[in-house]
Amino acid sequence: MFDLPSETKREMRDYRIFRKSLLENGFVMLQYSIYYRSLPNRSSLKKYESILKRLVPPGGNVRLLYVSETQFQDMILLAGSRSRQEEIVGANRLVVI
Repeated sequence: MFDLPSETKREMRDYRIFRKSLLENGFVMLQYSIYYRSLPNRSSLKKYESILKRLVPPGGNVRLLYVSETQFQDMILLAGSRSRQEEIVGANRLVVI
């Protein structure tokens, strides 16, 4: 989850580059400024942690939270509905398209 400044053209450019990098690295937008990615193990987690550290623009607030698949699936929706992708992928580690 992140909150980046977007007052100047430079900050807006940094925001777009960061968001685009998240999508290129397989992250999916859960809500505005909240992205997630399912990973198979802790070594993959460390890999993406280092990638994100390199991508974070100066300023703003960027947080990384580790949640198990079970915890993610047990998330309670108070309003709205699960995205189509969340319904398809669910708790499956491997999805063949």
